[in-house]
Amino acid sequence: MSKICLFATLWLMASSVFAQDDLFPFVVPWDIAPTGVADMSVLLHRPAGKFGHVHVGADGHFYVGAQRIRFWGVDMTADACFQHKANAPKIALRLAKAGVNVVRFHHMDAPWANPSLINYAAGGSRQLNTQALDNLDYFFAQLKKVGVYANLNLVVHRLFSSRDGLPAEIDSVTDMKDQHVIGFFYQSMLELQKEYARLLLTHRNPYTGLTYAEDPAVAFVEINNENGLMHGFLGGVTDRIPAVFQADLQRQWNEWLIAKYGNTQTLRQAWGERSEPLGSEMLTNGDYTSGLNGWILEQHAGAQASATQSTSAPPGYTRSVRIEVTKPGTQSWHVQWNQPGLTVEGGRLYTLSFWARANTSRSITVAVTMAHDPWSGLGPWISVPLTTAWQRFEYTFVVTQSDTNARVLFTGMGLQTGTYWITGVSLRPGGILRVLPEGQTLEAKTVGNVLRSNWGATPEPVQKDWLRFLRDTEERYWTSLYRYLKQDLGVRALVTGTIVGCTTPNLMTQMDLVDTHAYWQHPEFPGGGWDNRNWFIRNISMVDERGGTLTWLAPKRVLNKPHTLSEYNHPAPNTFTSEGLLIAAAYGLLQDWDAIYFYTYAHRRDNLDARKITGFFDIDQHPTQWMSLVAAGAMFLRGDVSPAQKLVAVSLSREQEIEALRGSWAWKLVDGSDVGLRGEIALKHRVAVATEGQSLPSDALRPDQVNTSGNTLTSDTGEIKWDWSVGGKGVITVSSPRSKAVIGFGGGRQFDLGDGVLVEPGNTRQSGFSVITLTVKQGALSSQVTQTTQLLITATGYVQNTNWGWEELGDNRVTVRDNWGTPPTLVEGIPARITLPMPASAVQAYALDERGARKAKLPVSSDSGGRAVIQIGAQYRTLWYEVVATARRAVTPR
Repeated sequence: MSKICLFATLWLMASSVFAQDDLFPFVVPWDIAPTGVADMSVLLHRPAGKFGHVHVGADGHFYVGAQRIRFWGVDMTADACFQHKANAPKIALRLAKAGVNVVRFHHMDAPWANPSLINYAAGGSRQLNTQALDNLDYFFAQLKKVGVYANLNLVVHRLFSSRDGLPAEIDSVTDMKDQHVIGFFYQSMLELQKEYARLLLTHRNPYTGLTYAEDPAVAFVEINNENGLMHGFLGGVTDRIPAVFQADLQRQWNEWLIAKYGNTQTLRQAWGERSEPLGSEMLTNGDYTSGLNGWILEQHAGAQASATQSTSAPPGYTRSVRIEVTKPGTQSWHVQWNQPGLTVEGGRLYTLSFWARANTSRSITVAVTMAHDPWSGLGPWISVPLTTAWQRFEYTFVVTQSDTNARVLFTGMGLQTGTYWITGVSLRPGGILRVLPEGQTLEAKTVGNVLRSNWGATPEPVQKDWLRFLRDTEERYWTSLYRYLKQDLGVRALVTGTIVGCTTPNLMTQMDLVDTHAYWQHPEFPGGGWDNRNWFIRNISMVDERGGTLTWLAPKRVLNKPHTLSEYNHPAPNTFTSEGLLIAAAYGLLQDWDAIYFYTYAHRRDNLDARKITGFFDIDQHPTQWMSLVAAGAMFLRGDVSPAQKLVAVSLSREQEIEALRGSWAWKLVDGSDVGLRGEIALKHRVAVATEGQSLPSDALRPDQVNTSGNTLTSDTGEIKWDWSVGGKGVITVSSPRSKAVIGFGGGRQFDLGDGVLVEPGNTRQSGFSVITLTVKQGALSSQVTQTTQLLITATGYVQNTNWGWEELGDNRVTVRDNWGTPPTLVEGIPARITLPMPASAVQAYALDERGARKAKLPVSSDSGGRAVIQIGAQYRTLWYEVVATARRAVTPR
């Protein structure tokens, strides 16, 4: 065995021992900024706004003066927006030195914020809290001084009330996001939003001497966080709002229809009202008098159910089928009842009727679908509200395409235990397709609102017109507020509406930029609400997912518009969380995005020295996320990863959006993926959507021209590689000249990151998972050291609080309930062997303390070629290191 191989074997054995050592405390000081090699404030210009207002260049990116600027940011949430004056300068400097150059002020208007920017104690929501405003002014001024811009959010969690001059019924809408949906069409609420914007943005900050409307340090203003009228409809909000608001929406709906169709008769014709004689019965044994012949019970993914003949029946029937679900699955379709073998003809009317009840009030879904792969629907998917009493249901619909093996399907029973009875099932060709109930006319303006709860039974032409109406109404909201901010208030900042995902690309392309949000394994609350006792996250790493969040973020990018990601996180207590920001930064650069913000710095302004992870999202005391913030921030701000060389683009018209919305849901409305833009393509090339009126670039590739198969996907620049070739042990490598990284399950493998850099992660607590970065702060990686070269190395992995209430619930689900433990945070020391191109004689290495200051010198050895070799590990009780290579001066003989 060669000496090199023997050394490598001993190294891996040693790293295995290190991985079993106890965790050690590592607390990031709240009031001490990163220092030395970890100080990235040199990447910021001071003050923010030094070169004038941020604007959009001809290439669709952000600029200040003549230079392009990217934004690397954090959110400040609720209380955190109003830092105490004694703390504000420290936090501002800490952020600047970590490389943060923008703060998004979020949830300033929330009634649960302490304080809130709105003085709710005065009654209503129309007065600002002068003390909170003063704290905001001072904090903003401190951030501006050190080079940190601001993103001001207007409507986030404001609580409207009748004391604002709104109808009394608004007080019964306890969900504030539901209230904000009303604001998209209810004029009085729109005027209240304008008033709030005027009070805040025309207020003169005594610490800067400027209003927020004119201050160049205000880079962005966001109109309405995570909301939209179409979003609200798809989430069922317009079904449940009080009648006074539904009536106003109905008035506008009828006026829209009158403008389009003129009269009821034309409307009926356009919506396809038709009548055909009923044909022969197509089903067998629909009354279950012959037992269960002809019917099939399906159980999937561990769900358990039984089907038996029952004597419970409505008038006119003697038998029914009794379906009892005794063990739920994980999807609603995991218990199904169907009769296959039917022949249906596309474009024809069919009438489906049946009687049904359940042991408690609940809904099931009924449809005519394919009885074969891909099991698609051949008509509407109809939600049927059952009670404990027998009810008859009848639906007439158009079958979308012919099929010789169709089925009548009862589904939606797989998520909970319960009992269902069904009988009198009939399917016949023909029937009367009514598009307007009796008594509804345009002339009387009585055409009813379309209900989300009845969406499946709503004819396609009606669905499309309703969505067009909602889109046009929502568009009027966005454009009117945009004009008010820009023209009436003179806001110089760039303005965005909300995220694509809660609205559509074609609406947001009318704003100054397009924004998105994403979370990997967001907390889930089985009982609903934000119950701090009943929740879980899935403790899995994104590197094992083919693209993870990127596959649904990237297709939202609009061609030639700045693209931002203003909320991103891999929430605690996920123990793989240090991968998140580095993946976002690397692929954000590959996609040539313009801003990324981590949600959130903190929710609080008190107890800043928590010395532990305080919740799902706060990063201010999260050690591995803080390391990631610094290293990934340097990568992103400097543009260390080159944009992809090739562009893959698709067109998305307004009518294509309407078609996609028919089958969408509230949190994923429509984007490029609905017209063939596969998210995986973003791991190789840039991707974008051309909205209506935009032409595709002549050199853009089509999605079908890109191969994304195989176990590895490498960017077309060669700088990023995502490798799934070892099952369950995905790894991402970044190999750019100034930023290098190994992210994922790399333990026991060697990675050549280019420029003479080799990284060999050791074994760790999580199957070899670690995140190792090398950031060139000064100089360059080269075998010829002609100038001082300074590197920051971070090495992160497992993290937890002391004695937190960790519970494993199965299927990768974990929780700590309301027991987040005690200080201090405990981390794992990551073992690795790192080979650098510089001669060992020129290199010095240091372990850094929590502030980033040197605390211990590391030995530097050499490989067979004389290159420097550094071994890091748990014995140094740190997550980051400094390497300095200094040119040796020739000594002149005396």
